[in-house]
Amino acid sequence: MAYLKHVHNRKDYLPLLLLADENEDIIMEYINEGEMYVIQYQQNNIGVCLFTFPEANMVEIKNIALKEGEQGKGIGKAVIGEAFQLYKQKGYARMIVGTANSSLANLSFYQKAGFRFERIRKDFFLSYPHPIFENGIQALDMVVFSKDLHEGDGKNEKETVQIHK
Repeated sequence: MAYLKHVHNRKDYLPLLLLADENEDIIMEYINEGEMYVIQYQQNNIGVCLFTFPEANMVEIKNIALKEGEQGKGIGKAVIGEAFQLYKQKGYARMIVGTANSSLANLSFYQKAGFRFERIRKDFFLSYPHPIFENGIQALDMVVFSKDLHEGDGKNEKETVQIHK
């Protein structure tokens, strides 16, 4: 069973945040925004989730990362499913998440987790100090996905995730 635990000392989790966003300067611009949770599994910190609130009824997954050895086990999808429920209960109507055009695994992952394509933020990654390449593709654009939190419950995994503050 995985657990989301509210984080107080956010900078302690910088190594985990860097798994999803490789630029520390960019992370430092948003690290103190929103709500941050560490993902714990079998009493180990295996990942992190940072949620921000760009609009009144909208929650954004600003950063989500699992250590490489913990990926592919359904934990990330279960965490997102629980986040759907958590923020729906808090009164949010929509969740968004963005990823690079070059992040092929993420593009697939978010769709499997119930997100739909919403828009492209052209040239988003050109503001990063160094070019990013994944899968032989340069990260140029951010692909933004959204999920209406009132459609379905987002839970498709057997894994249960509990939120602890």
